[in-house]
Amino acid sequence: MDDEPINAHKLLKEQFVSNLTGSSLLEIAALSTVVPAVVVLRKWSCGDNTRKNSLKKNDDALPGHKGFVHYFSTLAIDYLSIVLPVLLIFTVLAEWACACALSLVMLISILTMFKRSRSHLKAGPNELPLLRADISSYRVSVVLVTCLCILAVDFKIFPRRYAKAETYGCGIMDLGVGSFVVANALVSRQARNFTAMTWNKALMSISPLIFLGFARLISTSGVDYQVHVGEYGVHWNFFFTLAAISILTSVIRIHPKYCGLAGLLVLTGFQTWLSFGLNEYLISNERNGGIISQNKEGVYSIFGYWGMYLIGVSLGYNLFFDNSSKGKSRSSQVVKVWVLAASFWIMAIILDSYVERVSRRMCNFAYVMLVFGQNFQVISVLTLAGFISYEKNLVLEDAFNQNMLGSFLLANILTGVVNLSVDTLSASSGTAFMILLVYSFTLCMIAALAQFCGIRMKFW
Repeated sequence: MDDEPINAHKLLKEQFVSNLTGSSLLEIAALSTVVPAVVVLRKWSCGDNTRKNSLKKNDDALPGHKGFVHYFSTLAIDYLSIVLPVLLIFTVLAEWACACALSLVMLISILTMFKRSRSHLKAGPNELPLLRADISSYRVSVVLVTCLCILAVDFKIFPRRYAKAETYGCGIMDLGVGSFVVANALVSRQARNFTAMTWNKALMSISPLIFLGFARLISTSGVDYQVHVGEYGVHWNFFFTLAAISILTSVIRIHPKYCGLAGLLVLTGFQTWLSFGLNEYLISNERNGGIISQNKEGVYSIFGYWGMYLIGVSLGYNLFFDNSSKGKSRSSQVVKVWVLAASFWIMAIILDSYVERVSRRMCNFAYVMLVFGQNFQVISVLTLAGFISYEKNLVLEDAFNQNMLGSFLLANILTGVVNLSVDTLSASSGTAFMILLVYSFTLCMIAALAQFCGIRMKFW
């Protein structure tokens, strides 16, 4: 009898994130503009007053009380300039997302025209950093938005169209796991052509993901935490997907030059399989055929994510790490990124319209192209920071970049604590926003404190 209210409440929370259809591709494009745009504006606002050298991994810069005050006051400004606006756009200002994106684009365009010529007096074209300098900003943006959404989605203040779609369609949260795969692929060992990896090292790199996957499975089952089965299956989760990709990449080793072709072949074959009936099986309620049937979404979508990863490896290698091509400059890299972003978006729209609608649940071809389009759109906007500002990363970026996995795990723990202690479904908009403010600020402060103290969470 004591368990009935808990189970009923769990069921209500699961229904709250079920049977959703996502939002429009236009709104996804708008949200993908807002997030990097506020980062660019924050970097431009720093000007010459920002730090000339960011804190490095094992640096003892800014020691003592003055250093502590300066570091965390700068972090507070980063929070107010980046995290708070993003949180507002994803909650109370959600209906104005497209208008906000358009306003930010106009503001950046005006500032670029007025400031670019003056900035080139300070730094010649040969001093412009390569595109690799913007990748850390992009990866932090992915983690930050994911950390905000995983708790916000449990409140009514978060629009339902932003949450994960049930079968076909796409909300901004549907892009989370795909963005993690792309972000990892672009800077992976494979993309850097470090293909010589012993089996011991391969197992060491994969084992933490498997451990985290089982830890999540056991913890959610142990506290009767709500889990939407339609996402990955009964037992599967995000960490198992990442581990499976790592296993496939370790077993089937492909030179980064050929990863793009291999990825396209994998995706084409998988999409053909989907079109010949696999998609109907994956969106059905059938789960009576054993462990694979119970976790069919997670198991079969591996092929889509693997193809996505291989394409990401190829793009990372050709854009950032291939030193064989001569004359590589930031301007040429930026042009390639913008062209790729537009091309992926066009491909996503064509596939969504004429082949099969976007589906994160099965990771079909349209979803993969949308993920690449959205991610390269974020990178392309972030490249604009280099036209005016030549500074290192922001304090907020340094903090998350040093402990990316640790920050994500902490966000999951805090999300679980909030859900177990607060009735998120009955919380008012004001209460929900205050909880999200405290949660996001706590997350940023802990990440920054770890970075300031030189603490780094790394398993391998």
